[in-house]
Amino acid sequence: MPRSLHLSNLRLADGQRVSVTIEDKRIAALGPELAVPPGVPVEDGGDALLLPGFVEGHTHLDKTHWGLPWYRNEVGPLLTDRISNERAWRSTSGHSAETQSLALARAFMQAGTTRLRTHVDIDTDAGLRHLEGVLATRETLREMLDMQIVAFPQSGMLIRPGTAELLDRALAEGADVLGALDPALIDRDPVASLNTTFALAQRHGKPIDIHLHEPGEVGAFTLRLLLERVEATGMQGQVVISHGFCLGALPERERDSLLDRIAHLRVALMTSAPPSVTVPPLKTCTDKGITIFGGNDGIRDTWTPYGVPDMLERAMLIGMRYDLRRDDDLQLAFDTVSVAGARGCGFTDYGLRVGARADLVLVDAKSVAQAVVARPKRKLVMANGRIVARDGALVA
Repeated sequence: MPRSLHLSNLRLADGQRVSVTIEDKRIAALGPELAVPPGVPVEDGGDALLLPGFVEGHTHLDKTHWGLPWYRNEVGPLLTDRISNERAWRSTSGHSAETQSLALARAFMQAGTTRLRTHVDIDTDAGLRHLEGVLATRETLREMLDMQIVAFPQSGMLIRPGTAELLDRALAEGADVLGALDPALIDRDPVASLNTTFALAQRHGKPIDIHLHEPGEVGAFTLRLLLERVEATGMQGQVVISHGFCLGALPERERDSLLDRIAHLRVALMTSAPPSVTVPPLKTCTDKGITIFGGNDGIRDTWTPYGVPDMLERAMLIGMRYDLRRDDDLQLAFDTVSVAGARGCGFTDYGLRVGARADLVLVDAKSVAQAVVARPKRKLVMANGRIVARDGALVA
């Protein structure tokens, strides 16, 4: 792969025709009528729409069945049913976190994802085995895919003694972020659970990403405790609340009071915009200056038969869940899987600007709205200055 490349005949979202020069994995120049540097290869974009590489803000690479025979899902309806079923299945099936995470990560890249945050199960049955598999995938793809790993206590932390110690080891051995799960309904002691989580995060200097499925007033109670910890520990700007279903169910006055506090403490929100539960209000959050971004959550695993590793499809589903119809509103849906995702996860050097990492996607679409709705085949995907996919197929 050449260290330099010139991409010509492209369009930005505003319709401006531009070229891009890549040097040493970075965008060296971007604008109209750029001269081709001497000796630099030229790639004709064919009047394609130029987009930044996509950001997957919340997935579970370690548990996917992507590419495997169909899994027959007969699990019960409760969250605890799904947790127990998955733990038992993974302990007996021979499922490989390394093999499967690599398969799904490559599929993400093929569809244009260049930055990705994945949660990895840490529990007293598997220990750090799943983490080790995903760390191997991250190392395999390190020149292309910028991957953050969240050490995640899927089966609970306090209710399974020894889990906190495993999370401590996971953070020491390569996990980037500390995960947490439903301190009230799963750990059954929200004060002790949050105290342990924040103490671990501070010990390692790591941010926090907490799954908060808890509904209504229970969720609001946990959320208030969480925000108190953020302020008391000085972890403003270092915490993500994933799902936050309670924020879609509270009375408007109570909800807005919480959102104002979330904005003040620079806590980010992640939504997969599921159709069957309440979700945080996208436009209200955006208007209040809250970073709210998107993710697929699980893809084809024991929890769900649904999902594909395509962030344009996730943007479309977010658009549908929030009834986004205007072109400018669909731009907001795309932002959740691009600029907002990068900001919420803390991915640096992102975007279509000089000096940013060269993560680019070319699609045949007249606008961002059309790209989100039609989800055209990716003409070209460049990750970290390297062409990794062309015409919908991996080349790296």
